[in-house]
Amino acid sequence: MSTPRTGAPADRLQALLEPVVAAAGYDLETVRVSQVARRRRVEVVVDGDDGVSLDAVSDLTRVVSDVLDGPEGAVVMGDQPYVLEVGSPGTDRPLTLPKHWRRAEGRLVRAVLTDGGEATGRVLDTDEDGVLLELEVPGKKKGQPSTTQERRLAFAEVAKARVEIEFNRKDDEADAGSAEDADGVDEMDETDDIEDIDEDEEG
Repeated sequence: MSTPRTGAPADRLQALLEPVVAAAGYDLETVRVSQVARRRRVEVVVDGDDGVSLDAVSDLTRVVSDVLDGPEGAVVMGDQPYVLEVGSPGTDRPLTLPKHWRRAEGRLVRAVLTDGGEATGRVLDTDEDGVLLELEVPGKKKGQPSTTQERRLAFAEVAKARVEIEFNRKDDEADAGSAEDADGVDEMDETDDIEDIDEDEEG
């Protein structure tokens, strides 16, 4: 494992952390580094096919912290104190890779197409080339119930796509009003912290 000597800190940390996160069985989605007062804020977003549990976040936080505090991490971080945040992607994460679509199976997504059209439907199945969506089709006449139909979209047809947030989905009623994501971990956005380590407090 070696640290790139040039480039933005986030890119250098991405290259440094990807192998250790992969060794733990997860994907390193993004690394963001920002300056907060006199210290750095390091945000590490990880994901997996089965989500990321709270225990996994805790374990990954320790792994990432050890790397940042080690000799390779010191090349990037220097002596400046930092706050580390490790979490899973938020629901607003764009679906840009086949694995993102695979992990969205069963969810409602909205896709803007390259031809200017749109498609909103539930992800039924995916492969490396495209996705099968279940679309809701309104009744042709007023009062007629809506129906569903399946539509296959190649990823090449999709300009951008995101998961739609559903507050009243029937499948979720058994969750007893849990505010957490399906895998038990609150999703990270610009302000949510899943597991924080203040480098000063760690000694």
